[in-house]
Amino acid sequence: MPRGTGKVVKRIPSPDAKYSSVTVAKFINRLMLRGQKATAERVVYNALQLTADQVNSKPDEALEQAIKNVAPLLMVKSRRVGGATYQVPTEVAEQKGRALAIKWLITSARARSGKSMEEKLAGELVDAVNGRGAAIKKRDDLHKMAEANKAFAHYRW
Repeated sequence: MPRGTGKVVKRIPSPDAKYSSVTVAKFINRLMLRGQKATAERVVYNALQLTADQVNSKPDEALEQAIKNVAPLLMVKSRRVGGATYQVPTEVAEQKGRALAIKWLITSARARSGKSMEEKLAGELVDAVNGRGAAIKKRDDLHKMAEANKAFAHYRW
């Protein structure tokens, strides 16, 4: 963080080689463990192909649809007011929502039972496109919590 009036420049990763998509590149980078990018690319590309075959669309469009379905619109933030902590509902910025959606898709795919990561990721993406699955449940739970705490919305600042 710059100390003065400087602004932090948002870094955008270069698009991936196969689909020329920044979203796919971000997904690969998020999935990557211990710097093994080639392995992460192979897993993502195979999972996208499996997903596209099951939902009858292009692979990159299927990923975009899954991320769009999982991205939250509202979230709660803890605010401390007069010794009490309130869960205050706030709107989620588009970039933050996409980042959360990618994170939730990958963590719920890793938690699934299955043979390979490609199959688990493809299954989670298909479920997300169809509006079900663990990542969609996480988004719905977050929206329910924000709805339940709507009375504390006036603490937003």
